[in-house]
Amino acid sequence: MILAAGRGTRMRSRTPKVLHELCGIPMVLWPVRAALAAGAGQVVVVDSPERALAGVLPEGVRLAVQTDSNGTGGAVVAGLAALDADDADAPVVVLSGDVPLVSAETIAELVHAHEVSGADATMASTVLDDPSGYGRVVRDADGVVKSVVETKTEGDATPEQLEIREVNTGIYVFSAHALRETLPRLSADNAQGELYLPQALEEIRADGGTVAAHAVADERLVLGVNDRAALARVRALAQEAIHARHMAAGVTVVDPCTTVIDVDVEIGQDTTIEPFTTIRGATRIGEGCVVRHSYIIDSVLEDGVTIGPFAYLRPGSVLREGSKAGTFVEIKNSDIGAGAKIPHLSYIGDADVGAHANLGASTITANYDGQHKHRTTIGQRVRSSVHVSFVAPVTVGDEAYTGAGSTIDQDVPPGALGIARPRQTNIEGYAQRRARAIAREEES
Repeated sequence: MILAAGRGTRMRSRTPKVLHELCGIPMVLWPVRAALAAGAGQVVVVDSPERALAGVLPEGVRLAVQTDSNGTGGAVVAGLAALDADDADAPVVVLSGDVPLVSAETIAELVHAHEVSGADATMASTVLDDPSGYGRVVRDADGVVKSVVETKTEGDATPEQLEIREVNTGIYVFSAHALRETLPRLSADNAQGELYLPQALEEIRADGGTVAAHAVADERLVLGVNDRAALARVRALAQEAIHARHMAAGVTVVDPCTTVIDVDVEIGQDTTIEPFTTIRGATRIGEGCVVRHSYIIDSVLEDGVTIGPFAYLRPGSVLREGSKAGTFVEIKNSDIGAGAKIPHLSYIGDADVGAHANLGASTITANYDGQHKHRTTIGQRVRSSVHVSFVAPVTVGDEAYTGAGSTIDQDVPPGALGIARPRQTNIEGYAQRRARAIAREEES
């Protein structure tokens, strides 16, 4: 399996096109994962000399370098050189890093069609209402694939060819022998000075070989990404599929149009995701949870957890069974015990909160001293009143209480009441004295 990473400048970005994020992972990882799921014996990803993809590929996926930016043909030359010779007779599948939604099932169907037909090369095609920008599949009178005509610049194709709606998706299966025979004959005699892989189909036919086309019925699976508008369209399709997968597994997504869920998120049965919620990264949510209008990143929610509205769970947050993070609560790198409640207007960072604790409104853990982060430990069944700041490192024992408005910078023993605030003083007649003083100032 060879995956050409794909370049292109129409993204208008310093980030390589295939490293743009698509529902939580780089675009290139979508076809890589599909190839692995389809059972590919080897997966080689072709990159530029900068090797920008080296840090994102899964273990076991090889990286080949295309030293010159000389087109898809050049990419396959580089990828083919990286394949093990002992698999010389295995079919070679070529995917594109900027065609991210191709599925494992589509790859398997393409390989099966290739093997059944006995062709030397099989291309995946599809029919588009608007084929602009895609290479057109030209067939002869008998319907046999004759060539693929590129349409990158004016004059590449005739007006008649531009009317063709069947397009090349950039996905192929080749006989390894036929591919090795034809690649050296590719020519860069075109406006872009590139080696076009579709020319290999023409060379195979010239050698008396057979070229087949396997039509992919669902065009959405083979849409390419050449700019940010196309990426947005593909992202919408990917998000739709993610929502459908969760709903089929028993998750209620109340309004998919206003809900963002990354591809690696796990959600348990009978959990409800209410509108305007974003769930990112590798977040795991258990069964029977309710998430209301919140933003969650790389967190774990066990069964029966309630979140929001307007909660923000940052990476490393763990909410144990039956716990709650309510309105305008921010949690970061903290473990919230089973049944514990943080109802509203609080920030809990770098903390361990015991089971069934209840932290009142405006509870803050001051976890940063200007140089280092420190942890706060709050025991089981602790009751903090409103407007309490815990200055880490500090420990509050089980079943302890804290007084409203306190700044707790020393440990509180189990079962104790910690209060750290000045005694209130009322100055009688203050308002009248202040008014007389202001009047005297105005007269003078």
